[in-house]
Amino acid sequence: MPLTNRIPAVWLVITGIVSVQVGAAIAKDLFDLVPPTAMVWLRLATSAVILLLMARPRLTGHSGRDWLIVLGFGVSLLIMNWAIYQSFARIPLGIAVTIEFLGPLTVAVIGSRRFLDLIWVVLAGAGVALLGVSRASLTVAGVGFALLAALAWAFYILLSAQTGKRWPGISGLAIASMVGAVALAPPAIVEAGSTLLDPTVLILGLAIGLLSSVIPYSFELIALRRIPPRVFSILMSLEPAAAAVAAMILLGEFLSVVQWLAMACVMIASIGATRTSTTLDQPAPD
Repeated sequence: MPLTNRIPAVWLVITGIVSVQVGAAIAKDLFDLVPPTAMVWLRLATSAVILLLMARPRLTGHSGRDWLIVLGFGVSLLIMNWAIYQSFARIPLGIAVTIEFLGPLTVAVIGSRRFLDLIWVVLAGAGVALLGVSRASLTVAGVGFALLAALAWAFYILLSAQTGKRWPGISGLAIASMVGAVALAPPAIVEAGSTLLDPTVLILGLAIGLLSSVIPYSFELIALRRIPPRVFSILMSLEPAAAAVAAMILLGEFLSVVQWLAMACVMIASIGATRTSTTLDQPAPD
């Protein structure tokens, strides 16, 4: 029996969350060596190679619409990862992930006409407003990239559901990762140049890809076979706090009391919306 089958699903999800945010913190610490765009490309390329070897997707027998959806899925994956890396290159990691979480929160309440869901929106808005009050550590560009990542995450969630229906297992995710890696290769090469040929950089890129993509994706897929998607989504609401703690330990980024309060507002809103939502409820990994 594989070891992961003996680990409780909740701990698999939590381990995946920690892995993503530790990977993000390490990546940020290496931006002087590898610029953000190149780092994202290394992450996507690593995950694409590993996921393609694991999934070995069948490319024949799919309709044009199947391909259109998986291509859109790949573009949303690319923008989501690129934008959030650009964001936390400019603002604290915990704050960037908190703003990004507005994406799945919006999906959770979209189309709802219930007063309770309006409360979650107001609470999240209050959290964002509190971040505005403590804007000393924020930049317009950093917040803008985090909002772009949030928008991409929302589309990622919607397209993930459609991709899962049309592509078996993780084959859709593998192809989407390949799409993102291919599309981002030219700007990454222009930005980093011959640095990408440095063996140390390649090893670091492999490590970031494993921590930020392969490990969490694999653990979450296993966990989702054993726990309801809604429980999974609630656990994913821990992402902002995990990001803040990882940044505090690994980067020395300490948030103010107001910023922690803002993060708590968004996290509570996310948990509340997830518990009461009747719409799509599948937050996906960063």
